Amino acid sequence: MYKISYWLGIAFFLCVLSACTKNASVPYESVPNDPMKARIYTLDNGLKVYLTVNKETPRIQTYIAVRVGGKNDPAETTGLAHYFEHLMFKGTTHFGTQDYEKEKPMLDEIERLFEVYRQTTDEAEREAIYHQIDSVSYEASKLAIPNEYDKLMAAIGATGTNAYTGFDQTVYVEDIPSNQIDNWAKIQADRFENTVIRGFHTELETVYEEKNMSLTSDSRKVFEAILSALFPDHPYGTQTVLGTQENLKNPSITNIKNYHKTWYVPNNMAICMSGDLDPDQTIAIIQKYFGHLKPNPNLPALPVTHESPVKAPVVKEVLGLEAENLMMGWRFPGKSSVAQEDLLNLVSLIMNNDKAGLLDVDLIQQQKVLNCYAGIYGLADYDAFIIGGTPKQGQTLDEVKDLFLAEVEKLKKGDFDESLLEAAINNFKLMQMYQLDSNSGRADMFVNAFISKSDWKDEVEQLTRMSKVTKQQIVDFANKYFGDNYALIYKRQGKDPNEKKIEKPQITPIVMNRDSASAFLKEIQASQVTPIEPVFLDFDKDLSKLTAKSGIPVLYKQNTSNDLFSLLYVFDMGNNNDKAMGTAFEYLKYLGTSKKSLQEINMEFYQLACSFGVHPGADRTYVTLDGLAENMPKAMALFEELLADAQVNKEAYENLASDMLKKREDAKLNQGQNFNRLIQYAIWGPKSPTTNVLTTAELQQMNPQDLVDRIHQINTYEHKILYYGPETADKVIAIINEQHKVPEKLNPVPAPADFKMQETTDNKVLFAQYDAKQIYFSAISNRGEKYDVNIDPVLNLYNEYFSGNMNSIVFQEMREARGLAYSAGAYLIAPSKLQYPYIYRTFIATQNDKMLDAMKAFDEIINEMPESEKAFDLAKDALITRLRTERITKSDVLWAYMYAQDLGLSVDTRKALFEQVQQMTLADIKAFQEKWVKDRKYVYVVLGDEKDLNMKGLAEYGPIEKLTQEALFGY
Repeated sequence: MYKISYWLGIAFFLCVLSACTKNASVPYESVPNDPMKARIYTLDNGLKVYLTVNKETPRIQTYIAVRVGGKNDPAETTGLAHYFEHLMFKGTTHFGTQDYEKEKPMLDEIERLFEVYRQTTDEAEREAIYHQIDSVSYEASKLAIPNEYDKLMAAIGATGTNAYTGFDQTVYVEDIPSNQIDNWAKIQADRFENTVIRGFHTELETVYEEKNMSLTSDSRKVFEAILSALFPDHPYGTQTVLGTQENLKNPSITNIKNYHKTWYVPNNMAICMSGDLDPDQTIAIIQKYFGHLKPNPNLPALPVTHESPVKAPVVKEVLGLEAENLMMGWRFPGKSSVAQEDLLNLVSLIMNNDKAGLLDVDLIQQQKVLNCYAGIYGLADYDAFIIGGTPKQGQTLDEVKDLFLAEVEKLKKGDFDESLLEAAINNFKLMQMYQLDSNSGRADMFVNAFISKSDWKDEVEQLTRMSKVTKQQIVDFANKYFGDNYALIYKRQGKDPNEKKIEKPQITPIVMNRDSASAFLKEIQASQVTPIEPVFLDFDKDLSKLTAKSGIPVLYKQNTSNDLFSLLYVFDMGNNNDKAMGTAFEYLKYLGTSKKSLQEINMEFYQLACSFGVHPGADRTYVTLDGLAENMPKAMALFEELLADAQVNKEAYENLASDMLKKREDAKLNQGQNFNRLIQYAIWGPKSPTTNVLTTAELQQMNPQDLVDRIHQINTYEHKILYYGPETADKVIAIINEQHKVPEKLNPVPAPADFKMQETTDNKVLFAQYDAKQIYFSAISNRGEKYDVNIDPVLNLYNEYFSGNMNSIVFQEMREARGLAYSAGAYLIAPSKLQYPYIYRTFIATQNDKMLDAMKAFDEIINEMPESEKAFDLAKDALITRLRTERITKSDVLWAYMYAQDLGLSVDTRKALFEQVQQMTLADIKAFQEKWVKDRKYVYVVLGDEKDLNMKGLAEYGPIEKLTQEALFGY
C-alpha cells in the first residue's frame, strides 16, 4: 500500500507554462504537449478552474474542492467540516424550501436552542431542550423539501452524487451529462453561496451513525493513533475528521455558519472538470454563475504550533475486537520540497510494490509475516511514511516490528539492486496511464494539485525528475529521515474502554413533502437543452468474436486510447467444482519454476510493468494479465511458463497452511466478515459455497504436489479469452497461438457441487453475536422466481424509485425522516445467471437501540410503498437521462457481452429499458410492488450484541435461531 501521486507528473508533458490563446475570454495557464491539454484558469475573485477535454462519453466528471477540512475544525466542535459537508445537501434560500421567509424564524430558534443545549450539563434539562429542538424541527420540516438538491441532480441526469472530507479538503462530486453544464453551474453556485442549515438534528444522527461505524473499525483507530503520535502539535494528531462523540452530540450551528462564511469562498475553492466539454464555453458559464462570489482576503492560518521533533520511538496501544496487528510511521515535511517528495515516492515503491519491493521479497514471499504493506500517507502540511502488518500464528508484534526495522536498515544500506529503481519509475509511469484513462482520475489530479498548492510546472515534471534520481540519493535520503524517530502502534485484542454508549434521542419523523417543489427546481426542470441520443451496444459490431487454437473463443476489443492491455482466461469452474482450487492458486504465489526462482519471476514481471494473477471464485476462475502492451508477449510467455512449470515447495506449503488457518481465525474477529457469512447462511443455508472449504485436517494433510497438479492442469480445461489492447485482432490471435500452452482438445470442466439457494417460506430470525455499539441488519427473501428478461424495465424503475438515490423512498424515510442510519437500502436483485432466483434484500447499520425502529420502518415502506407522482417522475427522468448519456466502452464491452451470455441474452437490454420506461406510470410501479414485493416472507438477519438488544421485540418477527461462528464460517 503506497500513495500513488498520479497528479504529480505526466510522462509526455513539456513543462513550460504559457498564456492562453487570444480567443479565450478568460486567461489560462497550460502546458505545451500536455496529453490532457489541461487549462488552469483563475477568476478575478480567486476561484481556480481546471478543465480537460475527453470526448469518449457525453459526460463530465466534476469536483468542487474547498481547501478546508478536519484540521480547521474548532477544538470545541470537532467533526464540524464533515457534518457541514452533509448539510451542504440540504438546500439554500431558493431550493429545499417552500417558503424560506416563514421557515427562517424556526431555523433561527433551532440554532439558539442548540447553543443552550451544548452549554447545559444536567441530563434532565438537556432532554427537555432536545424535546424543544425536535418539536421546532418538526414544525420547520412542514416548510422544507428534503433532498431537493438530489431532485435537482436527478433532473439534470447527474450520477455519483457524493462528497468527502479529509483533514485538508472537502470535495463535492457529480458526474453530469455534457449538455447540462449551465444548469449544473447555476445549482452549484447557489448551493455554495446561499446554503441553509436545515434538517439539522436528523442529519446529525446520520453523522453520528457514521461515527458509530468507525468505532468498530480497528484500522481507523490505529491510524488515528499513529497520527496523534506523529503530529502531537498539529490538528492532524490532536483531532479527527469525524470528531469526538461528545462534540458530535453537542454541536453548534453558529460555529458552522461562521465556518461557511470564512472558508467557503472563491479564493479557497477550485472547480475541476474532465469530459466532453468546450473549454471556452465552460469557463464562460462558470464566470457567469461564480464570478460574483466575494473572496475572503483574510483566510485564517492555522495556529502556529511547535513542531516537536520525534527523537525516540513514540509507542501507543489500541484495543479492539479484530486481530492483533502493528503499524509504524515516520513524519516528513511534505510538499515544501519537490525533490524530497520525489524521493519519498521512490522509497515507497522500493519498499513495497506487490512484486519486487523489499517487503514483498523478504517478508511476504518468504512468508515471514501474515501480511504487510508500506506507503505514503500524503497530507497538505506533512507526509507520513507508514509500514504495517499482521503477525503469523505464534509470532509477537515485537517480532514483526523487528522485521520491519530490518528492512528499513536494508534500504538505508542500499541493499537493493539498482534495477529495482529503474523498474519503479516505469511502474510509476504505468500507474499514471491508468489514472489518465478515466475522467474521475483526470479530475482527481486537479483536486490534489489544488489542495496541496502545487505548482503545475512541478507537477508535470515529476516523472522526468524521478528518472534522474540515483540509488545514492535514495540511500542518503533514507539515512537522513529513517531513524528511531518513529511512531509505533500496537493493535491488541480487547474491549476498547473509549467506546461510549449514548442513548438514541427521541426524534419525531420529519415531514417529507415529496410532492412539493420550489420555483428553483421547476425552473431547472423547464429548461431546454439539446437532447443527447442514446447509444446501445451491438454485440455483432462492437466487439469481435475470434477463435484461437484448440477452438478457444476469443472476445476482442481494440484499445485506441493508450498502450495498456488486459488479457483474461475465463474458466467456468471454481471452488464449487473443486474446493481446493482457491488453495492451489494461493500456493502459486509462493512458487518458482525449474528455471526461475519466485523472486526472479516477480522481478521480471515488475520490470515488464505487467501484472499476473489467478482469481478463483465460486463458479468462475479468471487468469489475468495486464500492463504495458509492448511487453505483452514476454509477460504472457512468463506466466504461461509459471502455470506449466510451477515447482513444489514443501516448506512454502506448510507456511501457507498455517497462515490460512490463522487468517480464518482472524476473519472470525471482523464485523464485516461475520455479517457477510450471516447473509450467505440466510441465502444458501448451512451448505453453501462460502463454507465449501478445505477442513483443517485436509489443509494440514494435503500433498502439495496435488495442488501443483491443479495449477499445471488449469489450461487443459475449456475456457474463453478476453483481450482489450492496442494490437490488431490478427496479431493477438498470433500471440495467443504462439504463447498459450493448451492441448489440442480441451477437457470439459468438472461438475460443480450441488448448492441451492433456500426459498423463504416462513418468517424467521438468524442472530449472531458481535460485541459492537451498532447492529448490521438485513432482511432477505427468495421466492424461487427465475430470470425473466421482460420484467427488467419495470424492475429497474422500481429500484430507482424505491432505493436508487438520495431522493428515493428508502433514503428519505430511513435517513432523512428518522435519522436511523448513515446508509440503508432495499432492492429486488435480479439473478446474475439463469440458475439463480430473484432475491429481495434490505440493509441497514444502526445503533443497537434503534434496531426495532429500523425494522418497523422497513416493513412499513416495503409493504405499503409511499406513492408520489413527483418522486416517480424524477426517478423516471433520471433513469432516462442516464441511459441517454451512458456509454459502455473499452473492456467493459467484453464484460457486458459475457454477462449477457450468462443470462442467455444476445442483445443489450438497456435498449428495451430505454424504450419501455418512457411509457411507464406510477401505477406500473405500484402493480409491480404488489406482485413482486408486498407481503413477502423474510429471513431477518441481525449481527449485534445480545445484551444491548431487545430480543423479545426481535422474536415478534419470527423464531430466533442463534448461529455459532462455526456454523457461519464452516470451520
